[in-house]
Amino acid sequence: MNKRVYGVLGISSIMANWNADFTGYPKTISDGTVFGSDKALKYPMKKMWDNEGKKVLYIKSMKFSEKDNALVPKSLKERYEHIFNVKNLKDCKDTKEVLTNLMTAVDVKNFGATFAEEGNNISITGAVQFGQGFNKYEGTTAEEQQILSPFRDGSKDDKKDEAKNSTLGTKITSNEAHYFYPFVVNPSAYKELVELGVTEGYTEEDYQNFKRTALVSATSFATNAKEGCENEFALFVETEPDLYLPNLSEYINFEKSEVKNQIDLVMCGEFLNQLSDKIKKVEIYYNPYTTELTNNISNAEVFNIITQKEV
Repeated sequence: MNKRVYGVLGISSIMANWNADFTGYPKTISDGTVFGSDKALKYPMKKMWDNEGKKVLYIKSMKFSEKDNALVPKSLKERYEHIFNVKNLKDCKDTKEVLTNLMTAVDVKNFGATFAEEGNNISITGAVQFGQGFNKYEGTTAEEQQILSPFRDGSKDDKKDEAKNSTLGTKITSNEAHYFYPFVVNPSAYKELVELGVTEGYTEEDYQNFKRTALVSATSFATNAKEGCENEFALFVETEPDLYLPNLSEYINFEKSEVKNQIDLVMCGEFLNQLSDKIKKVEIYYNPYTTELTNNISNAEVFNIITQKEV
């Protein structure tokens, strides 16, 4: 693939919890600004690929323990052996074979890997790199809901202390949040691996697969906490390989009006238009049913993110 791609992915969260910290509340930095980690965005993409039957290495999978038949997560070694049909990784002394296998996993091909297992210490910098997704909606608050379980606490054996009532649980969500993730796709990240003969490099097919998944994976991933989280915006700027752009999410503004959300790309367009000789293509996806777009980017193609038809 003879180009670089810069862009932004927008995720809306309505009465949902896109990315919780260990207390269960939406993640924040020290000043209270809500954000989502890159892992929160990558996981639905990996889950979608896994559901499609593609090879995904870095995703949780389970097995029954040989010791006590308990349900436990597989180790990285066990996951590798499972998806690449390897009997025992310990017996594999060929690092080139391991590298070649790793680069056929769709998540490794996109996001890279740190693989330190059984004498194979391998680090791969991914062609696709995400920044942190900061919430641009100023009215975000955390909502805590009490949930009544249908069961009492049966852990107490003493009859005198037997629980008489059902247990309580808690569900924490944001009333509303709008996360904007910057990303870059850099095919030259695999230049050395191509020279080593372990991969054909990051191809146009790889990029189209990433883009296809990036546009819908948050919407498709409907767990209890993530139901209410949707893909609402995407910007893809395809450039010449020697053009280096800053974090584009910093040049996008989000506001709410009485009728629809407002996404403003004017600042972004001001400097992209000055670099038009180095820009091959610009694509913008948004939800026209909930959002109004202010766009001054020259020759940008604009699509409905739900139907993926041109607006």
